[in-house]
Amino acid sequence: MSPRPFHLGWFTNFAVDEWTKPFTGGGGDPWDGAFYVDMAKAMERACFDYIMLEDTLMISEAYGGTNEIYLKHNIMGPKADPSPMAALIGASTTNLGVVATFSTMAYPPFMLARLCSTLDSICKGRFGWNIVTTGEDLAAENFGMDKLPPRQERYDMADEYVELCKQLWGSWDPDAVVRDLDSGTYADASKVRPIHFEGKYFKSRGPLNCVPSPQVRPAFVQAGGSPRGRQFAAMTADSIIAPSMGVAGLKAYRDDVRARAAAGGRDPDEIKVLFVVAPILGESEEEAKAKAARIVDAPDYCEKALALVAAITDIDFSTFDLDAPLPHLTTNGEQGSLDAFQQSGSGKTLRQLCADQLARGLDGLIGTPDQVAERMGEVMAEVGGDGFLITRPFTANISRQYINDICEGLVPALQRRGLARTRYTPGATLRQMLREF
Repeated sequence: MSPRPFHLGWFTNFAVDEWTKPFTGGGGDPWDGAFYVDMAKAMERACFDYIMLEDTLMISEAYGGTNEIYLKHNIMGPKADPSPMAALIGASTTNLGVVATFSTMAYPPFMLARLCSTLDSICKGRFGWNIVTTGEDLAAENFGMDKLPPRQERYDMADEYVELCKQLWGSWDPDAVVRDLDSGTYADASKVRPIHFEGKYFKSRGPLNCVPSPQVRPAFVQAGGSPRGRQFAAMTADSIIAPSMGVAGLKAYRDDVRARAAAGGRDPDEIKVLFVVAPILGESEEEAKAKAARIVDAPDYCEKALALVAAITDIDFSTFDLDAPLPHLTTNGEQGSLDAFQQSGSGKTLRQLCADQLARGLDGLIGTPDQVAERMGEVMAEVGGDGFLITRPFTANISRQYINDICEGLVPALQRRGLARTRYTPGATLRQMLREF
């Protein structure tokens, strides 16, 4: 029996490219977007399902109570708004899905629904919304709040928010635009209606003032880590961003999400769980291991790693001993990312936990393209599917060299094994692409 292919996405952000190493990202300023358009085109040649543009809405001060480390090492910032970048990538590609991150805290639902509909039209049905509730109190302060609501309430709000958006996207019938030259009628008013939505948290009259996009609603992408987050993802997402935590952890996560979806009346096969990984490749295993060692052995590696984890968990890791085991921690931030990092019960020191994050928590991904492709195939066979979300090695910036390693080294090795798609279905929307296998 031939192997079943799995899906590939790429997790990145509209941020700083590699500027500190001999092989730089783009030779200078990435803010005109050209570097990321080139990146997307390389991904499209490799037949990735989608590029996902992550975002946050603050400059963190979680590590050491100051933004100094974050700005010095360009950690989680500076970042530019993902929506213009999504439009630019969508207009510059033909088949690649384009996913942008928008927070339910930061956008009024009407504006979000309109923005996503517009982007899906620009992308010709290939747009996805990465639904986040925001996990940082500093971001809440940027929007006039003193602090975030508790996680449970944030997801309750997100449930209602998404329902409101879905009703707004449905406020135009699919055939509302008639363009009747004889009567001079562009849209049939009887097929466009207010929704008069009034919930516990949100209220909107509707209808949207833009036409239905090719998908009507965008593909939904979500990262659910906590039990409540997994429930939200299981009932909402078309694709889930999941942290890697060892093969047994990957399988348990996917099985849990699929069970939640089935219990809620969804077909679990509609949901594609993509696990975040950062392969490190070389022409030989020794070369790949040397690359990895250069990153981990850098004097500032642990500081940068802990500042990054601090930013997404709102926990100040500068207060813990690097060479002592980390106590079990909880957070109102991203609990799933924290759980994947802290490996409760492992007895590992904080320094060891930082080193484990280099390839994002899954072993066997440092080697030649063929070695890593073989390992990825073994993992997916054991987990059951559905694919991987490639990102840069922990603490590293994205570079053209790394993009080429993946798109021109790893992906062909996967394709030779029948593990990755070799062509797109012409005209497929992003949701259709995700459900092809």
